[in-house]
Amino acid sequence: MVRVGLTPERLARAGAELADEVGFEEVTVSALARRFDVKVASLYSHVRNSRDLKVRIAQLALEELADRAAGALAGRAGKDALTAFGHVYRDYAREHPGRYTATQLRLTPQEAAAGAGGRHARMTRAILRGYDLPEPDETHAVRLLGSVFHGYVSLEAGGSFSHSAPDPEETWPKILDALDALLRNWPA
Repeated sequence: MVRVGLTPERLARAGAELADEVGFEEVTVSALARRFDVKVASLYSHVRNSRDLKVRIAQLALEELADRAAGALAGRAGKDALTAFGHVYRDYAREHPGRYTATQLRLTPQEAAAGAGGRHARMTRAILRGYDLPEPDETHAVRLLGSVFHGYVSLEAGGSFSHSAPDPEETWPKILDALDALLRNWPA
């Protein structure tokens, strides 16, 4: 067998590609070994097990998503920032469905601290500074945005909006407008 230059990073990237092709749930060390045409045992010097591989994929996806969000938010504030942030999440989920699913993997505190989750939270809070929400309302708003973005993206990906009018493309900007209006008029 030919050595294929395996590293944990290369395995995570290949696992992310596999997740986009077949679904994050289907990614295993065995499936990845088949992709590289190597024995499963040869991968265990790079990843401990399927959980370790999935954590690496999740961290890669969170990093990619954070990089995209940071680029989209540069120079924006208020509703423009909120809209750009929402579009980044929705677009990423459409382009990389398996990786997006990976971003929802429950991580241990140590795994989360080693990843880009904190960057996502800081960017969300930066957007919310434009709405001047005090604590704990800012934290409530962070959770609201995450819930709406993830909920919409997940329902749309699952086909929940394909059975009725209007088209989801019409609904998405309305949701972003509604979020902006809510944040500007946050309940006391």
